Parts: sequence; structure tokens; C-alpha cells
Amino acid sequence: MATPPSTQPHGNWHWHAPSQRLVIDAPKATALSELTGEWSIDAFEQMLEGLSRGRLAKAFAAIEGPVRCALRLSSGRDVHLVGAFVRRSEARGLLLVGDDFPEIDPSDLQPGPDLAPVFQPIISLRDGRIAGFEALARWDGTEGTSPPSRYEDEALASNMLIRSAETLAMLRETSGRDDVFMHVNLTARDLARGTFPALVEALMNGYNLPPRALRIELTEQAALRDAGHALSAAMALKAVGAGLVLDDFGTGHSSFAWLADLPADSLKIDHGLTCRLGQLRIDTILTTITLLASRLGMTSTAEGIENKDDAVKLRGLGFDHVQGFAFARPMSAEAAAAFLVA
Repeated sequence: MATPPSTQPHGNWHWHAPSQRLVIDAPKATALSELTGEWSIDAFEQMLEGLSRGRLAKAFAAIEGPVRCALRLSSGRDVHLVGAFVRRSEARGLLLVGDDFPEIDPSDLQPGPDLAPVFQPIISLRDGRIAGFEALARWDGTEGTSPPSRYEDEALASNMLIRSAETLAMLRETSGRDDVFMHVNLTARDLARGTFPALVEALMNGYNLPPRALRIELTEQAALRDAGHALSAAMALKAVGAGLVLDDFGTGHSSFAWLADLPADSLKIDHGLTCRLGQLRIDTILTTITLLASRLGMTSTAEGIENKDDAVKLRGLGFDHVQGFAFARPMSAEAAAAFLVA
């Protein structure tokens, strides 16, 4: 059986193009603490083995998209910069240490036997078809949604990613639909660990999933805990091809700051706003949010919808997708496959 990702996070990096400076923040007394500081490319390359020199400048030359750069320090330690451009002038990401950015055979990664997630359809308001699903954790033989005590947070998140990728691949194959996507939730604590980019990349490669087919839902609590690290971790996920979704948008304290920095693919609007559909002020707010999302190249989803008649109103307000009991309850993977082709 393959081992879990050995690559571990050892700090954050931030590239500022106008000043041509790379800022590294590595915790004290760690393997890379000597790299902490602000560096020019030339100065940083003096820390590298000869064959690694020149790679940083090439990685940052693109000025957009993902950043993936494997380096070897003169000490022989391998370091990986994984992230993406926030805007043309700057990029952020995680600093990872390990032998290689691991290649994992996802068929050898098995989640806990009693994890039995369910999947709630996300419906397109353009044509009424199923656009994708959100994975929700459930456990065999356990009442409610609380995990058994033996489940640690990291194991749960990893197992949910594995089950979700496996199910998404099955749904795409059985339906013949190559446009179906899957949402998976990660918490602030998950992002803090930073071990998920390698797992996400391995799953997407192993199941032949295209970019943004597997979409990570992030809430503002991740940004509020440690905005800098959350953004770096999100950029690392984006660099390996995951889609990013801002969940519960509009109900937190720093939505627009989070939105300005994170090039997300989609927004999800919480039931706290959509349940007040029809109120003039609320409708104006929702219209503004969907217009903003559209102009930023993102889709918008209204969740918690319990009345099908609201779909027409939501489409009129600019929403792309809806999710809620009015359209479908969470269901097993087998039921989701049948629902998709019905």
C-alpha cells in the first residue's frame, strides 16, 4: 500500500514582482528556518545547488497561473514552492519539504471502512440539469453527522477527498458527462496542515479528473484564523488544479478582503440570505453579489433552497446554480449516479 504524502509544509512564501523580492516565513527551529527573510532571486540562488539555479526566475516569469518550483538547497534538502499568482504583481504559496512532490496511486489510498458520505446535487439554473454535487460526511452505523471518536480531523478530510474523487470519477464515467464537478469542504484546521495539495494532485491524476472538477469549499473562518497562511494554502491547492469555492459568502466579517485576494472559481450564498428572498433590500444585495461574481469570472450558487418556485426568482437575480431540499436531498453515490442520468 502506498504511504500518505511525505511532503510537509514548512512555511509560506510571497513573491512581489515590482520589487523582485521573495519573502519567506518559515517557523523557527524548523528545517527551513534559515530561509526566513526577504530575498532577491540572485541572493536566494546562492543557497541552492547549481542545477536548481535559474528555476525561480523562470517560475515567476509567467506573471499568472500556478507556480510549481522544485529546488535543491546546497545542503542537499529538497524544497518545493507550490502556489499561484494572486494578481499579476504577486504570487503566494506554501513552502514544502520532502524527497519529491509525491506521486501517489489513489487506488492504494483507502478511507475508513465506516465512512459513507452522501452527495447533494447542485442544479444549473440555465437548463435545469445537474451541474455537480457537494460531498457531505456520514458514517455507517452512526446516528447524525458526528464522526466516531477514532476519526481525527486530518483523517476525515483526507478520507472525504478520496471518497469524493472516487465518486466523481464514477459519476463522470457512468453518465458520460465530462462537465460534472464535486465540492468538498476543508476547514481552517485542514488548511493549516498544508498536506492536501499533494493528495489532491495524486487523486486528480489517478482518476484523470480535469482542472477544477474537484472543488474545495473554503469559509471565511479559514481566513479569519490566519489570513496569510490560508491564502498561501489555497494558492497551493489551486496550483495543483483544484477549484476554489468561497462558502457562506456575505455572512462573515471580511468577505470582500477575502474575495479580493483569492481568485476563486465560485461563490456560495448562505441560506441566511436566500431565505429572505423577495425582500427589496435582500434582492438588491443578492443581485449585486451575483453581478460581482460574474464580472470576476466566477459562478454563484444559492444554497439551502426549500421552495422550487424560488428558482425563477434566483435566476432573475443572476444566480447560476441552486442547491437544497427543494431539488434533491443528499444521497448515496449509487443514487447520485442514477439521479444524474434520470
